[in-house]
Amino acid sequence: MLIAVGLGPGDPELLTIKAARLLREADAVFVPGEMAYDLVAPYRSDAVTLDFPMTHDEVFIERCMEENADRIAPAALSGTAVFGIIGDPNFFSTFSRLTAILQRKHPEIVCETVPGISSITAFSSVAQIPISSSFSVSDGSKEEVAIRLKVRRPQEMADQLRRDGYTEFALIERMYMDGMSVFTGNDLPEESSYFSVLYARK
Repeated sequence: MLIAVGLGPGDPELLTIKAARLLREADAVFVPGEMAYDLVAPYRSDAVTLDFPMTHDEVFIERCMEENADRIAPAALSGTAVFGIIGDPNFFSTFSRLTAILQRKHPEIVCETVPGISSITAFSSVAQIPISSSFSVSDGSKEEVAIRLKVRRPQEMADQLRRDGYTEFALIERMYMDGMSVFTGNDLPEESSYFSVLYARK
């Protein structure tokens, strides 16, 4: 098994309790660079640092991804491997590309993620700017994903988004709470809890 663990925005005290536990319990820990290594060092001094180059050379990036996947695979096949990554492993991270390679070469490896505090939410604390209205996040490229919070009528919201070209949907109701439910595709309930998040992709 391979578990990607979010290490937060850079402050070692912003790791979650779950992240700290998994780092201590893992059979092997991998990190993508010195900053991540410094964050996991209090829990695992034997973490293996992998090279993930910052470049636009896609051929070189893909080769490094393949090499890193090959280094992680034995540990993930024989036990539990943890990959510690700055921020959150599902937001603008290299983990999705890495798992795609692992799933292609070793489909028997189960890959999971544990959220971390991302820069998207951390910046408001640093800047002392509370966010209490809708906002958009982009890296400058074309926006293909929409996330809606507090979705009380998921079917109705999905119908509205379809008119704007969105075709893939997922609804998480009562996330990490008792009674959590996950709905995907067109199988969305007519009504849902106040604690609901709707994901849509074009």
